[in-house]
Amino acid sequence: MSLQDIKNSIRNVPDFPKKGIQFKDITTALKNTKVLKEILETCAKHYQNQKIDYIVGIESRGFIFGTALAYILDCGFIPVRKPGKLPAKVITQEYALEYGTDRIEMHADALNKGDKVLIVDDLLATGGTAKAAADLVQKLGAEIAGFAFVIELNDLHGREKLSSIASVYSVVQY
Repeated sequence: MSLQDIKNSIRNVPDFPKKGIQFKDITTALKNTKVLKEILETCAKHYQNQKIDYIVGIESRGFIFGTALAYILDCGFIPVRKPGKLPAKVITQEYALEYGTDRIEMHADALNKGDKVLIVDDLLATGGTAKAAADLVQKLGAEIAGFAFVIELNDLHGREKLSSIASVYSVVQY
């Protein structure tokens, strides 16, 4: 299976969630066993020798890929969630959106100093959410081994925001 096969399996939905946006829908890739397996194996191969302690998955599609990668890489999984979703003490990071701000949270006891972390999400656009997740990881003293995404939208320059923190890997790029 080629990277082009993976790209072909990702549905483009015009004008979602608002006019002018070309939404990359991964649900069509997820339902194809061969494509899903190729995405996970391709990403896991990239990180197999890096001794990752934890994968930090960003809500919500980062949970799908992050937990599967954690299983393959034999490491733990830590969710980064929208506010009010985690039951214990949390740390919070605010980040800028196109119009306004948003926040994400992680349990305050999720990581320890020196833990080696891979941050995972389905899509890299502007990099704001991934950068906020990195800020949470760094607040707890953990080391960021890298950022991994299924899809990267090159025109939005998210890689530039993240590459000064750690390496950025994406399975397919648009």
